[in-house]
Amino acid sequence: MDEMTKVRELRSGAPVPDRARLAPGRAKLAEAALAGERRGSLWRRRGFVIVGVVAAVTAVAVTVSLLLGGGTGRKVRPASSPTGSPSLRLKGMSAAEFLRRAADVLGTEPDGTVPTAKQWIYTKSVQEPLTEQAKNATGPMKALLGPQESWLRYDGTAMADLGLDTTGKHRKLNVTKMHLENGGEGDDRSPREMYRVLAALPAGGEQTLKVLREKNAIADGRGASRARDDYVEISVLLTADVMPSKGLASLYRALATVPGGRLTDHLVETAAGRRVVAVSYGREDNPKSGESMQDQWLIDPQTYRIVGMRMVQGGKVVGGDSTVARAVVDEAGDRG
Repeated sequence: MDEMTKVRELRSGAPVPDRARLAPGRAKLAEAALAGERRGSLWRRRGFVIVGVVAAVTAVAVTVSLLLGGGTGRKVRPASSPTGSPSLRLKGMSAAEFLRRAADVLGTEPDGTVPTAKQWIYTKSVQEPLTEQAKNATGPMKALLGPQESWLRYDGTAMADLGLDTTGKHRKLNVTKMHLENGGEGDDRSPREMYRVLAALPAGGEQTLKVLREKNAIADGRGASRARDDYVEISVLLTADVMPSKGLASLYRALATVPGGRLTDHLVETAAGRRVVAVSYGREDNPKSGESMQDQWLIDPQTYRIVGMRMVQGGKVVGGDSTVARAVVDEAGDRG
């Protein structure tokens, strides 16, 4: 039986798995992974897929298995220093020092043109870890397992992605109407709303923390420390689709005050093929294996912008995604 026939049979009668349909499931999986930690509030993002999909019909089962201790993941491996960044010396530098350095650079940069309400945020990303099946996929399976492309309107009124048409041979743009602003679809928010919050943050780290604590946009975790609650507030904003430079600098300075950060002393390579700086913060231990888990933020060493986030357990990547490209475009389907 050929590959196309298998895909058709496996997906027979199933709706196209667009971003809107997948969002609730992703949120539930994230909630399970946090094992009681409350993140599902005002600024939670649809953000990251927990792990790479091995096959369409077993996506949920595989995700839970890898997340809670099954599977082998992929070893985090170092990458060489980036061309043009001889001054970036990670050895001996703390996470706080790196974040403050990044903030100082970003704080001097102009924010650039703010998107208009009708513009779209285009994102092309790959899931972490990159499996051999995804790497070698061809035909319809490549569309399912390969890099994913999506568009989100700046005002949060629609999203789009690329699926397969009824023949299973050609890509088709699927557009889903939404209403993210003012709580129109629960606790999610539009890129415009997130941008406005970031643009209004004060420059200092302690001042930014004070603002976030007063807003308390994310419900504090039961029994969690103040440091943990601060980290959760900051981390959700770090996943915003569009970030003003000074707003990101404010978040970095605030994050630098949160204890527990760890800077990897060499560059690491993402599934998207980027060589990046990795800054890790611990999360609750894996409830099944008891192993410690970390959020690992992937930061471009040239621009100091976030280009992905993944979860690491026992030195192995077990979930997340990394960015291949991102742009502001005028229409869904454009790539900039």
